[in-house]
Amino acid sequence: MDLITVDFETYYDKKFSLSKMTTEEYVRDPQFEVIGVGIKVNNGPTEWASGTHEQINEYLHTFDWADAMVLAHNTIFDGAILSWLFDIHPRVWADTLCIARALHGVEVSGSLKALVERYDIGAKGTEVLDALGKRRTDFTEEELSKYGDYCINDVELTYKLFGLMARNFPRQELKIIDLTLRMFIEPMLDLDLGLLEQHLEDTKELKDKLLLDAGVDKKDLMSNPKFAGLLEILGVVPPMKTSLTTGKETYAFAKSDEGFKALLEHEDVRVQTLVNARLGNKSTLEETRTQRFIDIAKRGLLPVPVKYYAAHTGRWGGADKINLQNLPSRGPNGKKLKRSIVAPDGYMLVDCDSSQIEARVLSWLAGQDDLTQAFHVGDDVYKKMAMSIYGVNREEDVTKDQRFVGKTTILGAGYGMGAVRFKDQLQSFGFDMDLDEARRVINIYRETNFHITRLWNDASHTIRCMEQGMGTELGIKGVISIDPKVPAIILPSGLQMRYEDLRGEQNERGVEYTYKVRRGRNRIYGGKVIENVCQAVARCIIGEQMLKIAKKYRVVLTVHDSVVCCVPEDEVEEAQRYIEGCMRWLPDWAEGLPIDCESGVAKSYGDCE
Repeated sequence: MDLITVDFETYYDKKFSLSKMTTEEYVRDPQFEVIGVGIKVNNGPTEWASGTHEQINEYLHTFDWADAMVLAHNTIFDGAILSWLFDIHPRVWADTLCIARALHGVEVSGSLKALVERYDIGAKGTEVLDALGKRRTDFTEEELSKYGDYCINDVELTYKLFGLMARNFPRQELKIIDLTLRMFIEPMLDLDLGLLEQHLEDTKELKDKLLLDAGVDKKDLMSNPKFAGLLEILGVVPPMKTSLTTGKETYAFAKSDEGFKALLEHEDVRVQTLVNARLGNKSTLEETRTQRFIDIAKRGLLPVPVKYYAAHTGRWGGADKINLQNLPSRGPNGKKLKRSIVAPDGYMLVDCDSSQIEARVLSWLAGQDDLTQAFHVGDDVYKKMAMSIYGVNREEDVTKDQRFVGKTTILGAGYGMGAVRFKDQLQSFGFDMDLDEARRVINIYRETNFHITRLWNDASHTIRCMEQGMGTELGIKGVISIDPKVPAIILPSGLQMRYEDLRGEQNERGVEYTYKVRRGRNRIYGGKVIENVCQAVARCIIGEQMLKIAKKYRVVLTVHDSVVCCVPEDEVEEAQRYIEGCMRWLPDWAEGLPIDCESGVAKSYGDCE
C-alpha cells in the first residue's frame, strides 16, 4: 500500500476562510477554489501542481488511490476536498493532527508549526499569509512558484512527522483514526429539510411563548433570586460560586461563569431560552444549530464531524460547530434535531449503546465482585442499591422513586461524589432530598462498595507516586500501568493519559494536587483519577468494538458510549444481531468485564432510542 501525502492550498480572504467558516461550509461554498496541491508518493520527491479545476482533477487521477493511505495534517479538510470535489476515495485515511492529539494530549497545540518546532525537523513557512484574497489567476508565475515551494515544504514536514510519530503508534488506533475521519469525509447520512425548517419555526415560537407565559420581563431576568427560581421550575440547579468580595456562596450568573455558560448548551431549549434572554442574545443555541443543519441539508449529505481524541480520556468530541455529542433529547421539541438525521434510501440506522459501561468498568477494575457478578447475571443493580438504601427486602417492593435514587447512586457516586453534589444532582432531575438523607445514601454506597472506595484511595496514592517520579500499580493487573516520568497512565490501547507538570501544594485541607492544562491548572484527586481511567478504558473497548463492526457495516456516528451504523434495509435483523454481538465482544485484556448493550433500529437517528 502506497503512502500518499497531500496538502491543498486554497483561496481565502478576510471573510471567506476556515477561521470564519466550518470545514463543510468552506469546502462546499461556490467561492471555494483550489490554488494548487502538493503530492508525495512514499519517500519520493514532492510535486506541486496548479491549474484549473479540470486540470487538477486530471492530474490527481493519475495516481493509484484505491490501494493507498492518504496522509495530511488536518485530514478532514484535505480529505473532504479529495472526496467531495474530485471523487477520490483511498483505502485508508491518516492524519498527523489526530496522532498528535493522542500522543501529546489535547492541552497542547497540534498545529503543524507547533509540531515541527516540537520535533525540531525544520520550519513552517509563512507564504500563505501573502495569498490572502488572491485567486489563482492573481498570482504571478514567480509568486505561484514560491507558493508551491511553501506547499512542498508542508508536505515534507507532514511526511517527516508521520515517520516520527507513527513509529510506535498503536496500529489499531490508526484504524480508529481512519474510521473517524471517514464519518466526515465520506458522508452517508441525510437530513430532513422539511422537519428542520418546521423545527426552527417552532423553536422561535416556543421562545416567545415561554417568556410570555412565564410573565418574564427584564426585571425578572436580571434579578438573581427570580432568575434562579425560573431555572428551578425547569428542574435546573442554579450554578453557584464563592464571591471574591464576601467569600460567601452566590449565584454564578455572570457571562464568564463556566456553570452559567454550560446552560447555553442545556438539552432543554427552554433553559437555553432563559439564559440567552438574560444575556441579551437574539438566538438560542437550538436556533443557530437548527439553522446550521438547514444550511448543510441544502448543500448535500451530512458530514459527521466527530473529533478523534478530543478529550483528556481519549473520548471523541464534537466539531464543526454542530456538536452531535450533545443533541437535545428533552423539552417540548425534544429530539427534533436527532430525528432530522436519517439514513439514505434503502438503508436503516442501528443505534447500539453499551449499557452502563462506566459503572461496569469501575466495579470490575476495583474488584467489587458482588456488583460485578450482579452485572454479569443481568440483575437490576439499581433496585439492589435501592434495597440497601431503603431497607427493602424484595425487589418487587422497590418503588419507582426508590429505584431512581438507586440508579443515580450507582451512576453518580462511583467517583467519590459527596453529599452536597449528590443532592444537587438529584435536584437537577427534579427529585428533592435533604442534605442529611443525601449523606446517609452516600455512606451506604461507600460501605456497600468497599472495594470501589479503596480504589479511590489507591488512586490517591498513585497521584503521590507519580508526583514523586515513582512507579506503582492501580486496579486489576494487566489493564493499566503507570509511567512516572511523564507522568501518565498507560491505557490498554498503548496510549497515555497524561498529567503534565503534576504537583502537590499544601493548604488548609492537606496536600492538593494539580496538573497543567491550556487554561491553567486542573485539580486532580483519587476519585477523579478513577473517573478518568474508567472513561478511558471504556473508550478503548468501544474503539475496538467499532473496528469489528466496521468490517461488515458502515459506522456513521459515535456518541458517548453508543455506535450508530448504516445498514441495508433487507438485512436489518442480521445487522442488528451482528452489531450487538460486536458490542458484547471483549478484548483479551478485559476478561471478566460484565459488558452488555441494547440497540434500536429506525430510519431516523432520533427514533432509534
